[in-house]
Amino acid sequence: MANRREIVKRRTAVRNIRKITRTMQLIATARYQTAYKRAAATKPYSEKLAEMVANLARASAGLEHPLMAEPQTTERSALVVITSSRGLCGGYNSNVLHRAVEHIDRQAADGVTTDTIMVRKKGINYFDFVEREMAETLTDITDMPGFGEVEPLADRLMERFVAGEVGSVYVAYMHFYSTARQRPEVVQLLPLAWEAAAEEREGEGDEEGDAAAVREVEFEFSPAPQEILDELLPASVRMRLYQAFTEAAVSEQMARMVAMKQATDAAEKKIKQLTREYNRARQTAITMELLDIVGGASALA
Repeated sequence: MANRREIVKRRTAVRNIRKITRTMQLIATARYQTAYKRAAATKPYSEKLAEMVANLARASAGLEHPLMAEPQTTERSALVVITSSRGLCGGYNSNVLHRAVEHIDRQAADGVTTDTIMVRKKGINYFDFVEREMAETLTDITDMPGFGEVEPLADRLMERFVAGEVGSVYVAYMHFYSTARQRPEVVQLLPLAWEAAAEEREGEGDEEGDAAAVREVEFEFSPAPQEILDELLPASVRMRLYQAFTEAAVSEQMARMVAMKQATDAAEKKIKQLTREYNRARQTAITMELLDIVGGASALA
């Protein structure tokens, strides 16, 4: 059995670790609340923008735009992978990266070369470790970025697509559904398809909503539909990419909160275990001392 002094030192160390993990859990909880409010605030705008694009496309038959056109090349694609700058968030990064690698390998099997744009350190370090090529690395985008940080990236992607450098653009991130459900996904940003903007949100919708979705509506446009589309489509791409970043931020903080809660619970269990070991060691020491006293008294009798 371990020495009592060693047990006390180990128990003190575990208690210090518990303090750290509990503090990190509280910090992650506060950041989660901030990130969730931001994602919840931007989602209605993103959905309404997509709805407007869908309605405009339905009402204007034959309307064309470079962002909705058939790709000029099918041999090259771009993939934005959103990871975190820090660890201690469970399987958050590994799940996103695994999903991204699956997509890259599937594209390669179809003869498509993927230009990977890796966001933040964890993804960059992983791709360096497994010796996978990256077309671009971004470390200056914060954990909870503002729209102005994401907009230049979206503009560069649209420019590359319109110029024919890439035939499609995707983003890999952790999609936030609820506090109990987050799932790594690869979503296509370009080319835009208005049908995708009109699809139902998973787990939502009713018969009345379905009827409204197919109801014929007549529109009067001012300015012309093409001018409106020229403004709406780039805005839609920027907003969809920004929404991916905001949901990734919520998922990251949720994963870190859960990971630190599990670490704190594990520390609690370890402290109880060490306390039992200390008590047993102390009882054994007392018993041995009593036996020594009884043995000495018997020898003097």
